[in-house]
Amino acid sequence: MKTSKSLTTIAAVAAASALLLSGCASSEGDEATQHSQHETPSETASSEDHGESHEHAADGGQPPTGIEEASDPTYAVGDEVTLTADHMPGMKGAKATISGAFETTTYSVSYTPTDGSAPVKDHKWVVHEELEGPGKAPLKDGTKVTLNADHMPGMKGAEATIDSSTEDTVYMVDLDMDGMTMTNHKWVVEDEVQPAE
Repeated sequence: MKTSKSLTTIAAVAAASALLLSGCASSEGDEATQHSQHETPSETASSEDHGESHEHAADGGQPPTGIEEASDPTYAVGDEVTLTADHMPGMKGAKATISGAFETTTYSVSYTPTDGSAPVKDHKWVVHEELEGPGKAPLKDGTKVTLNADHMPGMKGAEATIDSSTEDTVYMVDLDMDGMTMTNHKWVVEDEVQPAE
């Protein structure tokens, strides 16, 4: 009888442990799925759906070393503009102030973050000066690069692929968006900016 009670107790403890562990695994799996959906748009989703806004630091910091200021940009530092870019929720239509204007090659990249989070597709933008030993610009679509940019967690040091590039003037902007004030946000290109209304 005593052996039977012991076996029953052991079985009950084992069952409870299994339930507890499966609950944790399920919860962690759900978190991973939610994180993945938050970070990376599906192929059919617009970039507004991937919600990177809370991943960016409030202060984007200084421009990278070696980048050239634009000599005659359409929008000068201090100009008020309206953004047409939709990189993040709340960006499209937001009012912004130009905080820097530069001449360089600007790339859209896909990369796997170094912090183990989900792969990011078509991240707009990184500039040529934010790549590790990139050689001469512009790089061809499909080129493999290492990112020195640290706009988001897990970006710096990540291996990436160039998706596309542009030679448009590229801007840093200050803006209020989605309940967050951002300074020196990197980057928006010329065709993602229009005069303030």
